[in-house]
Amino acid sequence: MQRIEEIYWLRAYGCLAVFSFHLLDHLNQRVDTLATDLARIPTVLGTPIFIFISIFLFSMRYGRDIPQGFLGSRVKYVMVPYLVYGLAYSLAEFLRLQANGVEAGLVETLREYLVYAGWHGYFLIIAAQFYAFYWLYGRFDLARWLPATPWLLIGSLIGMAWWGYWQWRSSLPPGYLHWIAPLGWLYLFFLAMVLVKHYQDAPEARPAWLVALARPRWLVALIGLVVLLSLPGWLEYSSKEVWVVPFFLLFTLWIMGRLRGRPAPPLVRRLNEFSFGIYLAHPMFFNLVDVLDPGQRLPLALYVLALAVVGMAGSIAWNLTANRVQWGGLLFGKRLRVA
Repeated sequence: MQRIEEIYWLRAYGCLAVFSFHLLDHLNQRVDTLATDLARIPTVLGTPIFIFISIFLFSMRYGRDIPQGFLGSRVKYVMVPYLVYGLAYSLAEFLRLQANGVEAGLVETLREYLVYAGWHGYFLIIAAQFYAFYWLYGRFDLARWLPATPWLLIGSLIGMAWWGYWQWRSSLPPGYLHWIAPLGWLYLFFLAMVLVKHYQDAPEARPAWLVALARPRWLVALIGLVVLLSLPGWLEYSSKEVWVVPFFLLFTLWIMGRLRGRPAPPLVRRLNEFSFGIYLAHPMFFNLVDVLDPGQRLPLALYVLALAVVGMAGSIAWNLTANRVQWGGLLFGKRLRVA
């Protein structure tokens, strides 16, 4: 498969977005201002980026000729880390609650994390579902009934309706069950399919609507609207919001064209290598900083710096170490091979 430089840039951005989103969660424990809210806007794209990249690359590489053993291999490399890290994070949460005098059952905590996907690894279950959907889509030629272009619009409307419904509801299901349902992410699958379909087209041969939406004016206008609605505090900030669906669509259409063929520098490629490990492990090292600074004695700037340095360096070192032992990549996050 040809080297797709823009994916290196996009994966690096997604990694930093997720990392920054959770860093801001810790920062919000000390300060919560409009500035921290606005800083979250670019970070909400992190989780959708990882889902989009997976489907895009699979479709570019295999098309409908999906190799034997594809599904089992792909699901294994996301669900084993889900169980390993989910167990680790749930045990850590149980011990934290016990230390703070909060009554919490071990079985209930394990169920919250592993069954209800109540931790940041919920993304792995979404990914596994879309691996299965991609396998079905190609193996049974579902494009005959679910053509990518109209279903990009349908999937976007379904996703917006899904997130809007749960924002309107006063009661939520346990854990993140409503987050891992594929309805909210369906647009990412068909966006990937549409972009793969027209990836090799000359600019003048691409559909007019695709060219029009890729113009930066629409993205700038939407960001301006989001900032405007943020001023009175009317918006929430996560990847599971109604406004994130058009935001991601416009951003991806623009960035994929903007970065087409632009070589990613060594630092971006290096970040790609450890992106999966960073995604899985960084909250562990953020929590370590909080444990070592229980009285919040660090000045705010030093606290943020400590989170960034310890979170990034610790995650990379952990991933390097894990991938040097047999089964380490499978259990703790595989290090990607980057040319």
